[in-house]
Amino acid sequence: MVFSSHIFLFYFLPLVLAAYYALPGRARTALIAVSSYVFYGWANPSWAVIMFFGSSVDYVCGLLLLKMSRLPDVDGLPPVIGPEVVRTRQMKLVLATSIVTNLGLLAAFKYTGFVAENINALGALFGSSTQIVPVLHVVLPVGISFYTFKAMSYAIDVYRGDARPMRRFTDYMCFEAFFPDLVAGPIIRYAAIEEQMRVRQHTLEKFARGVAFFSLGMGKKILLANPMGHIADTAFAGGAKHFYDAWFGLVAYAFQIYFDFSGYSDMAVGLALMLGFVLIQNFDSPYKSRSITEFWRRWHISLSTWLRDYLYIPLGGNRKGPLRTYANLMAVMLLGGLWHGASWNFVIWGGIHGGMLGVERRLGKAHPLRRLPPAVGVAFTFLIVCLSWVFFRAKTLEQAVTYLGSLFGLAAVSPAADVVAGAFHPRYYVGLFALAAVVIFGMPNSWELTRRLSLPRTAFVTATMALATLVMWTQTINPFLYFQF
Repeated sequence: MVFSSHIFLFYFLPLVLAAYYALPGRARTALIAVSSYVFYGWANPSWAVIMFFGSSVDYVCGLLLLKMSRLPDVDGLPPVIGPEVVRTRQMKLVLATSIVTNLGLLAAFKYTGFVAENINALGALFGSSTQIVPVLHVVLPVGISFYTFKAMSYAIDVYRGDARPMRRFTDYMCFEAFFPDLVAGPIIRYAAIEEQMRVRQHTLEKFARGVAFFSLGMGKKILLANPMGHIADTAFAGGAKHFYDAWFGLVAYAFQIYFDFSGYSDMAVGLALMLGFVLIQNFDSPYKSRSITEFWRRWHISLSTWLRDYLYIPLGGNRKGPLRTYANLMAVMLLGGLWHGASWNFVIWGGIHGGMLGVERRLGKAHPLRRLPPAVGVAFTFLIVCLSWVFFRAKTLEQAVTYLGSLFGLAAVSPAADVVAGAFHPRYYVGLFALAAVVIFGMPNSWELTRRLSLPRTAFVTATMALATLVMWTQTINPFLYFQF
């Protein structure tokens, strides 16, 4: 089920909200858990079964850690397993069971085919004329990358003593399957939301801000991301093209992925607020960044902080010398790229960002962009990010190379290039492209806009929601880009 669909907007959401506010406290959590499984299993019930299996393992692991700690309850609540408790071999085994189960499910559905294809390619390189390993094309459960990281944070946070485990099964199912952030984030870490699973406030102000977030997210998705997607899809679908058309299509894709993903995050934050939860900010005007380092503090913040706290720091972070720091940065970004998809294109995309992070760390205050006006840094960073998007968007490495050739006028333009370009040059798309640029570089972001809902801002949000709803009727369903991850 997609947020920007009729069934969600006019049936699922009103029913869930009405039932939620009609029920007493604890029953509300159970309602969210059940409705989240309905939401997730709507397109394919088997996906809900897979998620239920993984969630059950994590829940049991949490209970086992609690039992092994031998700590008594505190004020009727399970205790935090603090540093005074020695982590035994059995507790480490329980933690490993949770991590292996989650990563095993992710690997089985997402990377099995990729590994088989590469083994066969390696075999062909050494003269094998037949497939060494059969390539299985498994349907990837939507959002498995997101809820896998979320689930892993539960066992890790409980083991580390960062949060208390959950005793009620419905509470854990609510956390794991929470439909607002289930399929495309933000990736909510357990320690950040544990207390809200038990106690949360419901106020009119919070609900109103949630509606505003959801409305702005709808506007981003329907009014800007989808038209930008038309330009980008047309540009990337054709062969070699004129350099100006290639840049037009690439920047349109940069706009599309921002509005699509940040729009989903806005809607998730808004839905959570309507249900009394407060989620973290996932985007903070990332294209206004003056460096790649700053970009990753503003783009997909929940993923970058997850990778920092659960991977980069355990690897040693910056505590073991410059060379180890660069290696850790590169390892994290390569794995971050692979997290997005089982393709060498995503690995290259991660490598570009990892390399830039290393270069910027090496230069430090001597970075030449620091001595130039801020706008130059913003433009250079946006250029690097756009070039890396080529590998992110292209379906194959060959297509990425061809597209890069078009960007720099190095590819032979195909006879059909002008015909293809005519599909995305109408004034409607050019005008929306200009509007998207103004919104990205010249306007405050959703968090700033909704911080104080004055009358003019309320009118703007209401008009955005009304227009997005009207335009939604004219569009076919366009799943969010990050659903594929």
